[in-house]
Amino acid sequence: MDYQCITSELSDGVALITLQRPEVMNSFNTQMRAELLHAVQEAGQTARVAVITGAGRAFSAGQDLGDTGNLNDLNLERLLRDEYSPILRALAEVPIPVIAAVNGVAAGAGANIALACDVVIATESASFMQAFSKIGLIPDAGGTYTLPRKVGFAKAMGLALFAEKLSAKEADRMGLIWEAVDDASFEAHWQARARHLGTGPTQAYAGIKQALRASFDNDLEVQLTLEAQIQGQAGRTRDFKEGVLAFLDKRPAQFEGR
Repeated sequence: MDYQCITSELSDGVALITLQRPEVMNSFNTQMRAELLHAVQEAGQTARVAVITGAGRAFSAGQDLGDTGNLNDLNLERLLRDEYSPILRALAEVPIPVIAAVNGVAAGAGANIALACDVVIATESASFMQAFSKIGLIPDAGGTYTLPRKVGFAKAMGLALFAEKLSAKEADRMGLIWEAVDDASFEAHWQARARHLGTGPTQAYAGIKQALRASFDNDLEVQLTLEAQIQGQAGRTRDFKEGVLAFLDKRPAQFEGR
């Protein structure tokens, strides 16, 4: 795909996907959604970790309201079903870790696409906002699924109803994201995190994603069965053998992702 609204670069097993509409705070239009979906799916085939970040001062301000056309003809159900939902499924199903490096404002669908990633690392000056109720809508792009699972029902309800800006530090404190990092060290920090995952046991990471994401919908017996199946698969990989040998030899493991 010839990207117009994003860039995607592959280096040392890390796919860096950058939202590139800084003039509108990287808000999503149809083209950007199609490109992001393609880039995430492609990263799953070519990379060992993916990073999604934004150009300029925002991660993403969400839906480009200037791209909606005539409000009387706007079909939000179709838009979510056909353009946003495939991205959310891809982020969950792609067999590599996906890091959201949130460099600034993440609002609306932009916030929820970031929160759908496996790990969210934000600069301390960044913020998150469930802005939907301000324009008479409910959280979408997976927000009603992700928020209560990350922070519990009470916090999710408050975030959705009041639509207040949440600082990255507060998001870190309440467990909404993995970590908030000092602005000066933010880029170097997420790059180091990405390199760490990019040289790790990729098949084990895929299993971690599968098992943890399934756990909310499984009872204990089903989850124990799934856990055993995935662990059995991991135990047959080269990386498991290398990890054990490295542990016994007291040396760093050299994982190949196989």
